[in-house]
Amino acid sequence: MAMTANPAEVLARVRTDVERQAVRARNGVKYFAGIGRPQVGQTPKDVVWKRDKVELWRYRSDRRRWRPPVFVIYSLICRSYVLDLSPDNTFVGRLLEAGLDVFLIDWGVPDERDADNSFETYVDYYLPQAVTALLAEAGSDSLTLLGYCLGGDLALLLAARHPELPIRNLIAVATPVDFAEMGMFSRLFSDGRLDAGALIDATGNVPPESMRNAFRVLKPTGDVNSYVTLWQNLWSDEQMAAYQAMGQWTKDHVPFPGAAFRQLAQMMRDNVLVNDTLLLGGKPVHLSDIRCPFLSVLAERDHISPAPSVGPVVDLVGSADVEQIRLPAGHVGLMASRTASNWTIPRIVDWIHQHSEEPS
Repeated sequence: MAMTANPAEVLARVRTDVERQAVRARNGVKYFAGIGRPQVGQTPKDVVWKRDKVELWRYRSDRRRWRPPVFVIYSLICRSYVLDLSPDNTFVGRLLEAGLDVFLIDWGVPDERDADNSFETYVDYYLPQAVTALLAEAGSDSLTLLGYCLGGDLALLLAARHPELPIRNLIAVATPVDFAEMGMFSRLFSDGRLDAGALIDATGNVPPESMRNAFRVLKPTGDVNSYVTLWQNLWSDEQMAAYQAMGQWTKDHVPFPGAAFRQLAQMMRDNVLVNDTLLLGGKPVHLSDIRCPFLSVLAERDHISPAPSVGPVVDLVGSADVEQIRLPAGHVGLMASRTASNWTIPRIVDWIHQHSEEPS
């Protein structure tokens, strides 16, 4: 026999649905009008060093207990605030909570004056100076280096090319090294179907729209899935703010310096890291020269840096202390999501603590 619904329960469900629809309508109008965008990058910080557009930030904290300090190197392609999206979704904030002294290098927004920036510009000029400034600011004689995505490649090259720098520990997150395993990107460049110069505009750089479209091609259903998620979250102000923050970042690319982009295309074409044939400034760079403790973190559902492109790094470095963490996440979710909060960040923090000095 069919059960009769309780009128009070039916009324409560109707009221909830009506209220949610009203909130959806309000938030939908705000979203598409670009009103009420959430603030990002809110963790307090100070600029402790600057060269050209490049800035070294030190995040403020009264919990600094562990040494050495952590130096975060971000990619050249996107904005670094993905690592500090909101007060409840912040990678750097979680590191601070763990008692670490956190620095991050922000590359700024390149223009025509930066078109000639090459990998040597970053690995031999900006980064060594930033390291020197960081050590002086922190009063430390060593540091832990952490690179994310292409920033991880810069971190690897810095450690391999400059053994004189006091890098105590090295962490590479979602960092591709086997470029033959990078799907569409590797096929385009390795087969010669795309010349790097075709993507460079009148400023001498790759415009943000080209980079954004390239990532869109990698995941063609991403926009559809994004709008489904938007509809599901419109009724919740909290979830809507989180969605907007992430959506803002995914559209907020910066120009890629033309010289570095040409180098990257050639590096992918020749698969120089796996083949151990990389030259910077005419001199060979060998990842096997990296001898400090090393941690690799990869995402098993990463469509930008696929797991097969990241995995081999542990066999390329020369470190005796090597570990790799594999997590069920995507490229961005690895660092800015519930997975990051529950798994990635605690694992990274635990590894850093194990390879740092005991708190005093």
